Amino acid sequence: MALLHLVYFSDVLGVQTPVDVILPEGKQGIGVEASGEAELPKVLYLLHGYSDDQTIWQRRTSVERYAAGHNLAIVMPGVNHSFYCNELYGERYWDYVSDELPRMMHRFFRLSDKPEDTFVAGLSMGGYGAMKLALNFPERFGAAASFSGAVDIASASRRHTQNWKRISGGKSIRGTENDLLHMLKVHAGAEKKPRLYVSCGTADFLYDQHRKFIPLLKKNGWDVTHYEEPDAVHEWGFWDREIRKFIEFCFEA
Repeated sequence: MALLHLVYFSDVLGVQTPVDVILPEGKQGIGVEASGEAELPKVLYLLHGYSDDQTIWQRRTSVERYAAGHNLAIVMPGVNHSFYCNELYGERYWDYVSDELPRMMHRFFRLSDKPEDTFVAGLSMGGYGAMKLALNFPERFGAAASFSGAVDIASASRRHTQNWKRISGGKSIRGTENDLLHMLKVHAGAEKKPRLYVSCGTADFLYDQHRKFIPLLKKNGWDVTHYEEPDAVHEWGFWDREIRKFIEFCFEA
């Protein structure tokens, strides 16, 4: 796999912006399977959590090795503490990840643009971001995943009040595009929906949000596979296992 540390000028953010990209190659080094496919690579947008940046998935998991053999490109943007939202007084990170980022990746790289070849996943804050993209734009993705996600953001926002003041001006986000519990109802009747994979450890501090989210997804007709790992907490050993499982999930018939 080729690893690219890309920095480009984001018109939306108005600043040079880092994105790390893993691209499949026809040949690999010792012990790593190559895809050997001539088709355009499928693409996974892989989102980081609150305390991390665009490099973290490479540093703390074997995601590159898991993607090898699948003809899969991985795009890892950095969004600081934005929760993948537009800030009322600040940056427009939702516009960046939902519109500009995919446009620029297809401008820079030869990637499949088919919805069935496009995936999104993330952990914690990134799990929220991945579900937000999938629920707001269900026609764009073949599959989406949240690992230990902050899926009830109205509750989670109480942990990061200053960030949410910049996003909502102190107003409630209930019933807005930032509220996953609202958006899963708004798009319940969408003609095309991604398959969802949602997981969390039973000892995770976000587990109660996970338990609330799953029944609502099923009630509103979303195709969701969920997994609860006994005693797992908010940590990288769990997420390393989960990203490997999700990549396999994306390529199931």
